[in-house]
Amino acid sequence: MDELRQEINKGNQERFLALFRSKIQREGSERLLDYLSRGCDFFTAPASTRYHGNYPGGLLEHSLNVYDCLVDYLSRPRVKEVYGLSFSEESVAIVALCHDLCKVDFYKESTRNVKEDGVWKTVPYYTIEDQLPYGHGEKSVYIVSGFMRLTRDEAFAIRYHMGFSGTEDNNTVGSAFAKFPLAVALATADMEAAYFVEGLEKK
Repeated sequence: MDELRQEINKGNQERFLALFRSKIQREGSERLLDYLSRGCDFFTAPASTRYHGNYPGGLLEHSLNVYDCLVDYLSRPRVKEVYGLSFSEESVAIVALCHDLCKVDFYKESTRNVKEDGVWKTVPYYTIEDQLPYGHGEKSVYIVSGFMRLTRDEAFAIRYHMGFSGTEDNNTVGSAFAKFPLAVALATADMEAAYFVEGLEKK
């Protein structure tokens, strides 16, 4: 990790810890935070192999971006006044900061040879080495639930945060969205973070 990335990651880690501790007071939350800090690679893991956040600390950064996007989405007048969506600060923090815990201890650093300007070079990249093959959203729910209880809204939001871009049957996703609006909000925030916030950073 280069110096600039280390500085960014340090700031992101401090912000994550402050947000988590100030917003999430539920029984078991400190054990979950201890696991994220010392029991897995959450603070240094990438968010993907080659798309958004494919660098050390990318998962942490993406989680914070999703939090910001979700807070912004839920603060919009139309969302509050027309859709009638209102969730506690704790629920918002839980689903945003923990939606992608399925990616901890999931990526492994490796190298590969690529040709640049006619010269072969060895470059680093990430491969997938799933230590807990339990799906995506459901795996995040499983991990969080091992430390603290989730409300039904929270569990379904995390489970279906991939929306219609996941591998689930579209009818099932639609049914979950109709019953649990927090899932719609989180999926929207996740896409906004990945495609706009993080996508713009690459342009």
